[in-house]
Amino acid sequence: MPYWGQFIIQALFSYCSTVAFGICINLPRRALLWCGFAGMAGWQVYWLLFNFGSGRMLANLLGALAVGICGNIMARRKKMPVIIFNIPGLVPLVPGGIAYRAIRNLVLGNLNEAARQGVSVIMIAGAIAVGFMLAQILADITRKGTITPKWVSRH
Repeated sequence: MPYWGQFIIQALFSYCSTVAFGICINLPRRALLWCGFAGMAGWQVYWLLFNFGSGRMLANLLGALAVGICGNIMARRKKMPVIIFNIPGLVPLVPGGIAYRAIRNLVLGNLNEAARQGVSVIMIAGAIAVGFMLAQILADITRKGTITPKWVSRH
């Protein structure tokens, strides 16, 4: 299959999985279309980077950053909480297959392989968390101009 065909299929399935998860968690209807775009953007960033030789951690970090940036932009435009767009947008990036293989290897007694895959799941989850954190920092900088801790008096 040509590369552009794979790109389109990946985009469609990531969009559908994000919207389906949004329906399952009962998101407002007016947010479903846009959270689908956030999930699709994050997955496409991940998929392109991973297919062009980047590691899983960097691809997940930048994919989560893309979801976070899209979520912040859409939240501002739609005047809705950011979490409505970020949580469903995260679904395509969740390392479910690797976690399944880690548990399966643990049950089968392949402890070394289970430990290796378990560490990979933890590192991917950390990369996703860092990507979201960077997106939130970027949103705070662009909204206020600077980051001011809450404990600092603004008088």
